[in-house]
Amino acid sequence: MASVNETLALIDQKAPLDAIAARLDGLDHAARLAECRGLGRAAQRALFGIASADAVTLDDLVPPQVGARVEVRQHGTNTLPLPGALSRFEKRFCRPDGGGARLFGYNEGSTRALIGPGYFVAVPTAGNAEWQARGAIVVDYHQVPDGAVVPGWPEVVPNSKGLQRFVFQGTRDFMRRVSAWVTIGAAYKADRPLDHYFLLVRDPEPSGKV
Repeated sequence: MASVNETLALIDQKAPLDAIAARLDGLDHAARLAECRGLGRAAQRALFGIASADAVTLDDLVPPQVGARVEVRQHGTNTLPLPGALSRFEKRFCRPDGGGARLFGYNEGSTRALIGPGYFVAVPTAGNAEWQARGAIVVDYHQVPDGAVVPGWPEVVPNSKGLQRFVFQGTRDFMRRVSAWVTIGAAYKADRPLDHYFLLVRDPEPSGKV
């Protein structure tokens, strides 16, 4: 018999965020990832609605003890109408040299060779009231890293280049905090909501694998 997805059950019951966070943070990485991968579009939409728009920080994506140009993997599951395996991806983040209130990153997955890396810069939304209401961090594809990235990452290219312009160009993802290990994003294109979401589960170790 398949195990019950308790996180999904809590969302369906309209449980408070604290209960959902406690459930997810009480699991080991593999179980936490499995439950998040079991959340479809309706569940992710509901979870984005109750997630904390103002609590998420850059440290939720790259912990403060991680040095510059050290890769931190966030294992993602999106709600795009794609076959199961294609809905899974990674957002890989790092701190740039010199610090500052931003992160560099790109998208890794089975379509990267075809579409491209989809580089971005993640920054706080403080100072823009409309953006702050969506989430305290924006993953901004209007920007790409302007400095060195992690050795071995793909070449940094603008999102106007190649097929990735149909996916990433003009896009911003607004992030909210679910738990210590999990964040959720909502995609906007040309500053309009797409009603598509994605969950990110941070890997326990920098440069770690599932």
